[in-house]
Amino acid sequence: MTYVRACALADVPLGTVATFDLGGEIDIAVVNTADGVFAIQDLCSHAEYPLSEGDVDGCTLECIGHGSRFDLRTGFPLELPATVPVPVYPVRVDGDDIFIDPDNPKKAQEHNNE
Repeated sequence: MTYVRACALADVPLGTVATFDLGGEIDIAVVNTADGVFAIQDLCSHAEYPLSEGDVDGCTLECIGHGSRFDLRTGFPLELPATVPVPVYPVRVDGDDIFIDPDNPKKAQEHNNE
């Protein structure tokens, strides 16, 4: 795994989302929650709205386009109209910095909702 620095932890206050271009085709949304820091593709699988503009609620992120909610741990949609998961990425917080592995998105079947 090749982690790259996305930002400082202070750049994503608790309960917020920030988006970053880490050199891939799609930007990555970094979400800071009480349950941890998550990284998810910043593009809704239903209608290609930026997920970073949505609302955070616990471990979910709601798309502003049509209201689909995605589980930040798995990328699975929890509400229609989205039916296709979006990639989530490994995250490591080291001191005051957030690192993401943009080249190795987690596969949906590797996750559970514990």
